[in-house]
Amino acid sequence: MRAYFSVFRMRLRMETQYRGAMIGGIVCQIFFGLILVALYRALYAGNPQPVPIEHVATYVWLQQSFFRMLTSTDPDLLDKIRNGNISYDLCRPVSMYWFYYVRAMAQKLMGSMMRGIPMLIFASLLPKGWGLVAPASPAGLVLALAALVPGFLCMCALANLTMGITMRTLDPRGISTMLDLLMISFSGNILPLTLFPDSWQRVLTLLPYAQLLDAPIRLYTGEYAPIEALRILPVQIVWAAILIGLGKGLWNANRKRLILQGG
Repeated sequence: MRAYFSVFRMRLRMETQYRGAMIGGIVCQIFFGLILVALYRALYAGNPQPVPIEHVATYVWLQQSFFRMLTSTDPDLLDKIRNGNISYDLCRPVSMYWFYYVRAMAQKLMGSMMRGIPMLIFASLLPKGWGLVAPASPAGLVLALAALVPGFLCMCALANLTMGITMRTLDPRGISTMLDLLMISFSGNILPLTLFPDSWQRVLTLLPYAQLLDAPIRLYTGEYAPIEALRILPVQIVWAAILIGLGKGLWNANRKRLILQGG
């Protein structure tokens, strides 16, 4: 455990060095957040929806604030897969899956904190209907934070699963693009899942992507009553276990058939 904690800590420090990227990311996400809220306000002006516009705006800002969690990948690992330097990591006396899992945790956590906190402060200062609203209840806030933990574990597991597939294809562009599209579409980043038809929501909310941010946000806004956490948390934990098991099995299989070329 000490080795994994050291890897986690070093990756956290590395993420704090990219201040220019952090500032650019904040500006970009704020811009997209304002554009999306403006589009939804125009939609509501012509065709009001059952979900209050304040909740939709909050949904947008929370999704944008944690966007770094959804799509960030480990560029060092991608380079090692392409040039064969991952062979050096195989000599480490640790599990390669968990080695890169804790790296993904540190990368996503620090990246989201550095971008998300300033964005949430900005969104909370916007007028009602444009910005972030307070949580529906103290219990909703606590349960939303609790649901964010297994959702975060699912995100890291999906990232490692993508890397495991990349070790087979050697080119991350195809699989990463496809999986990122599925993630941002079915996690509610493009269109809040609350605006989908009810028949679609019954399916989408059971997929792993909805466990990432949609479930915590609905607990925050009150779309889900606090009692719903008894249903949501077990689903999130089951998906985290499934995704981690699939990823670990794929990495172990890759290790048995790994071929390194070059000198």
